Amino acid sequence: MPLLTEYPQLKTIREMARKKGVAIYIVGGFLRDYLLGQCKTDFDFAVERDALGLARVFARKIKGAFVLLDEERGCARVARKEGGQIYTFDFADFRAKTFKGDLSHRDFTINTLFVDLVSLTGTEEVGDVLRDPGNGLADLKNQKIRMTFAKTFEEDPLRMMRAFSLRANLGFQIEARTLTRIKKDKERIRDVSYERIRDELFKILESSRTGDVLKEMDRAGLLEKIMPQVKVMFHCKQGGYHHLDVWPHSLETVVQVDRMLKQPSLLEEKLSHSDVGQDLHKYLADPLGGNRSRKALIKLAALVHDIGKPDTRKKEKERVSFHGHERVGRDIVRCIAKLLKLSTQERHALEDMVLWHLRPGYLSDFQQPSQRAVYRYFRDAKEEAAGILLLSLADQQATRGPLTSEDDQRQHEKICLQLMQQFFIKRREKPFQRIISGDDLIKTLKLKPSPLFGKILGEVEEKQTLGEIKTKREALALAKKMAQPTR
Repeated sequence: MPLLTEYPQLKTIREMARKKGVAIYIVGGFLRDYLLGQCKTDFDFAVERDALGLARVFARKIKGAFVLLDEERGCARVARKEGGQIYTFDFADFRAKTFKGDLSHRDFTINTLFVDLVSLTGTEEVGDVLRDPGNGLADLKNQKIRMTFAKTFEEDPLRMMRAFSLRANLGFQIEARTLTRIKKDKERIRDVSYERIRDELFKILESSRTGDVLKEMDRAGLLEKIMPQVKVMFHCKQGGYHHLDVWPHSLETVVQVDRMLKQPSLLEEKLSHSDVGQDLHKYLADPLGGNRSRKALIKLAALVHDIGKPDTRKKEKERVSFHGHERVGRDIVRCIAKLLKLSTQERHALEDMVLWHLRPGYLSDFQQPSQRAVYRYFRDAKEEAAGILLLSLADQQATRGPLTSEDDQRQHEKICLQLMQQFFIKRREKPFQRIISGDDLIKTLKLKPSPLFGKILGEVEEKQTLGEIKTKREALALAKKMAQPTR
């Protein structure tokens, strides 16, 4: 199908550019993905002059939202939702005096493909009008990510992250000289805002190759530059249950999350209740901040779940212990979440996943954990309960030391899958209704509001859930007993 027929918005932009008398070119990722059969809804345009003015007029014409990205460099975005999809159109002034000069400043050869929009008549196929001055088609065919010039990363250090996010999402290899330049220029990433770093990092976390790509970033020395807190895990030895030290174990845990979530999901196949598999898929896709999914955040939690171990490591005779590392880790990941400019909801979720990641393991120590223990796990883990179970499964799969037995692995998996099914089945039930409330404590028992209220109501809720209390009278009797001063 001709390009202008398939994307009528381009016809509008072409007419505006002709009327204004400016050259405008479609460049970059849209053409790359189009040729790969991944028709995207994100467009990039290089404009001869006044890109901001063109973007503003286009936004009015299509009733879209205008977003100023960089006034100094003349960059703006127009966004509009159509047919359930969000289309984005990024306009930028030439980065040099000519378009040829502009192309020489592009990041990678596979992003130097372009189409002259003004010259289109409306009947051409993409292949007929595509231009390839940087041998991008060859690298596209050979699946290579190659920098366009030696100072690519000096000009914009974020491109080092973009190389890895393209690697994660396209499956291409980073060309050897480009990788060598990343290793040389990695310190420059400190000059980039964390909002931009976060966005590229989450493109990696959303992909199916996260673990392998994070390992490559680690070998290049880039991962520790964007998240310096992880350096405490380097060279930290573990005990007999582990075959890897803390840092390689953490990276391998992410690989195991990827393995379980590959389509068709290994995890969904093991969940016997079909509706639970569907619920899990939706749960993982839930956005917790911007367009960042819970799945991506679980992978970040997998990377840092043991970050508290180095500070708590103790050698006790022949054994190594890390008592309390989950609490120390929670405090460290709070700093990481703030560094990455995550939302409050994301920060709390990340903290909870790290804080409670050991609980599924404790529950699997029993052939069948008690209802009370299970209730308390769901109470403490809240909405992150299923994500923590996934993290725990991956953690166990990344633990293959001499003290780990196959029977223990099977028992752990059995309990985690049971709990995951229980979590999603309970989510479908009617919301829990408390038998008594704080008003009952005030009106019936004549108590004054205090921190004791939370303790009483929590105890009543637990016993009500477990079926140990069934009436309001029984609940008030327990409340009255708990309110009596101890002698």
